[in-house]
Amino acid sequence: MRRVLVIGIGSGNLEHVTVQAINAMNDVDVFFVMDKGDAKADLVQARTEICERYITNRSYRIIEVRDPERDRASPAYRAAVEDWYGRRAEVYERLITDELDEESCGAFLVWGDPSLYDGTLRILEQVAARSRTPFEFEVVPGITSVQALAARHRISLSRIGESIQITTGRRLTRGLPDDVENVVVMLDADCSFSSLDDDDLEIYWGAYLGTDDEILASGPLTERAAGIAQARGEARSRKGWIMDTYLLRRRAQPEDGL
Repeated sequence: MRRVLVIGIGSGNLEHVTVQAINAMNDVDVFFVMDKGDAKADLVQARTEICERYITNRSYRIIEVRDPERDRASPAYRAAVEDWYGRRAEVYERLITDELDEESCGAFLVWGDPSLYDGTLRILEQVAARSRTPFEFEVVPGITSVQALAARHRISLSRIGESIQITTGRRLTRGLPDDVENVVVMLDADCSFSSLDDDDLEIYWGAYLGTDDEILASGPLTERAAGIAQARGEARSRKGWIMDTYLLRRRAQPEDGL
């Protein structure tokens, strides 16, 4: 039966690739890469470099396919994403059917980890449910930008007995939950942290984590928000894209004993 591997490759540092991922990649016949245009060509290049560095079997192929455009202006966010996933599913189904024979193995190299804010697994579930071409798929975990952020700032994501929430910039605009001391924010295109006026919050921010373009900043949110927003805007203009992640943390109260 055809096999499809979904392999997490870390947040940008080539050395984030795990031994399990390297072993999995060496079983792959065809790598499927979604081309997101010239602005993000270096993301495709990073995947190519990972293959060249770690794969000893040079008979593999890399197939690049243009990623369907997503309607980012639609006010119906969930509907727009589901429509995008549906069109991606058509592409995935065609690739699996046309590019893999009965005994072949294909793979998607996923930035970070396939379980965290990535749609590849949901799309493959759609394909498996409807496709006339049977296949099985497996997941290889990867290092996320959340882990890389904590490592680069030399912090733990939580202190003793505290909770952690991982959310998006879109949800952050609704405010921070009262009972969560540590909030990790991903997919924030609008610097939503700038809307929070709270002297008790600290921010640990990182962009292009693990790469040569990495940018880090930390400190009291009210003091660092404007500078981070400016740095983010400049970096995005320069490269054409940006991936950033940050942790918002409430300062420990004296009674916490921390």
